[in-house]
Amino acid sequence: MENEFSDSEEKDQNEMSEGSLESLLLAEPSDSLSEKTRADSSDTDLEIEDAERSFGTVQGAELYLEACKLVGVVPTSYFLRNIEEPYINLNHHGLGPKGTKAIAIALVSNTTITHLELEDNWILAEGVICLAQMLRENCYIQELNISNNHLDTEGAEAICQMLMDNISCLRAIRLSGNNFREETAPYFAEALLGNYRVKELDLSHNEFSEKGGEHLGLMLANNETLEFLNLSWNHLRMKGAVAVSAGLRANGTLKILDLSWNGFGNEGALALGEALKVNNVLVQLDISTNHINNEGAEKLCKGLEVNGNLRILKMSNNPLTVEGAFLLITSIRKNPKSRMEEINISNVLVNENFLNLLDAVCQGHPELDVIYGGVGGYISKKPEQRPDPMKLIQNYLNERKLRLLDFFRTMDKDGSMKIPVAEFRKAMMQQSSILLDRAQIRELVQKLDGNRTGVVDYRNKQFVERYLDCTFSKEKASWKMWTVHSEKKKLQIKRTNLVIPGGSEK
Repeated sequence: MENEFSDSEEKDQNEMSEGSLESLLLAEPSDSLSEKTRADSSDTDLEIEDAERSFGTVQGAELYLEACKLVGVVPTSYFLRNIEEPYINLNHHGLGPKGTKAIAIALVSNTTITHLELEDNWILAEGVICLAQMLRENCYIQELNISNNHLDTEGAEAICQMLMDNISCLRAIRLSGNNFREETAPYFAEALLGNYRVKELDLSHNEFSEKGGEHLGLMLANNETLEFLNLSWNHLRMKGAVAVSAGLRANGTLKILDLSWNGFGNEGALALGEALKVNNVLVQLDISTNHINNEGAEKLCKGLEVNGNLRILKMSNNPLTVEGAFLLITSIRKNPKSRMEEINISNVLVNENFLNLLDAVCQGHPELDVIYGGVGGYISKKPEQRPDPMKLIQNYLNERKLRLLDFFRTMDKDGSMKIPVAEFRKAMMQQSSILLDRAQIRELVQKLDGNRTGVVDYRNKQFVERYLDCTFSKEKASWKMWTVHSEKKKLQIKRTNLVIPGGSEK
């Protein structure tokens, strides 16, 4: 009985996959393809007289080869080699809609691929319709990138219908640069109002404007799943900008919002300021290049004065002056709840008064880093030469016969060998044993987190090779032992007797 049940279950699954494959095969006219298949039959060993039966008996690379022959495209060797890998990168492979269809057929029954990259392949609406049909059956693909594929309105409709049905298991989808115009915004709004699976969405480099912004703002106000949304490089301005900001005010899940390279202006900045008074979830906001001047910054600061969750604010390439920079820093000073870690105004030239204010603010917010363009009146002067902060730390430790490993371990609260950059910056600002100014601490962070991951990862092999040289052979051995220990247990760290910079002896 058990074997009969297993056979029956397998048969049902095969029938479902065969039905899906058949629907993909019928997605375009097949007369010419059938003639081509018959014409080529003398040159190949593959004869597909019954497509449904044939596709139901093969999988993986063999299935892909048969699909390529059926639709008349040359197989992609990279896909053949990696079809059993979890990550597939087919960006810029010139697949076209037919090549995409062959891949879609092969993926209906695939259970290993979880991340699929298909950017810049001229997929067109025809190809994305095949992908949407495949995703209704494939429950393993979680991340999909189909940016820059000329999907247009018809392609947007196919994707949104699939999202609205909540059949796919997609968690992240990138749709940048696909010529989505105003008329596609209602599709996305309707789809994401009811979708409870997608957490990351990239709609950058499209053509949403005022009407599009209104629809997306409504979606944002009601969606309860999205955590990352990229709307950069659109035309969101005036009513569209205000609507998106109003949506942010009501949203309770979004953590990262990229609105850079739009046209929010001061009106949009005012609406964002109002949203930040209420929103207590957003962690990162990018409003770079949005025509926001000092007046707009003042309006935005009304929200920053009370917001207790935003940590990263990017405002570079706006027409701000040092007065706008003063307003931003003052808003953090006024807000004892502020958790701000980074403000990027990298095009703004500041002055000594600003630096003095920043020093004072950093006393109360030691985790804060402000990226500015330079100091007025000092551009032509030779930059002041500061000692390498890493060498200063190593010299301090050598004098006291301490280890660099232990230095980082004292800041590692959970024993993961990864220290959040904000916590590291805060610890370095508050310690008094090693004299480092803000510029040196920033340089130190840039060295230790060169890829801007947001963490200082001192179990990283490159970190060890760079900072634990030959003279630290014992330390390298300790590092290896500690790595093993750390991986086996997410442990409570047993700290050695040492003097912690700025702290007491343990």
